Amino acid sequence: MPIQIIATVGMPGSGKSVAGEHLEQLGFAKVYFGGLTIDEVKRRGLEVNEQNERAVREELRRTHGMGAFAVLSLPKVEALLAEGKRVLIDGLYSFSEYKILKDKFAAGLLVVAVFTPRALRYERLAKRAVRPLTQAEALSRDHAEIENLEKGGPIALADYTILNAGTPDDLIRQLDRILEAEHALKP
Repeated sequence: MPIQIIATVGMPGSGKSVAGEHLEQLGFAKVYFGGLTIDEVKRRGLEVNEQNERAVREELRRTHGMGAFAVLSLPKVEALLAEGKRVLIDGLYSFSEYKILKDKFAAGLLVVAVFTPRALRYERLAKRAVRPLTQAEALSRDHAEIENLEKGGPIALADYTILNAGTPDDLIRQLDRILEAEHALKP
């Protein structure tokens, strides 16, 4: 089965957004799991910050289960596939989400983990223009994502892992090699 969906997974600051932007440029339609959290924070009239995002993210999971973001996003993913589009799932989080997506889309789903050493991630997170994090906030988020969101499972079981310790162009070259190997580079 040809690759219809690419899901990126990685810790905050690993480079998922750079990979996602490249995939969008290649014609993948983006479904941003984290966008559900941000939309809900805004809907509640709260400031978009790490504390409010975490509270909403964890509440959504308590309400809808650990697979919440996959379950809530399935209609959008299926609609895009029905339109003949290839889909980027930007920011797969939990092992439950991973299992839901693998069960639903099987071989049509490719999971790509983006790994960056922690010190470099924290440096990048402190400098990012949107939602920068201090080192303490970044460490706290790492712990919350590993302990509360089952994030380690999808990273460990990814079909490919990219080491992103260089430039954005290095990351994109590695991603393109994966796409070529999977015959997913061309629309």
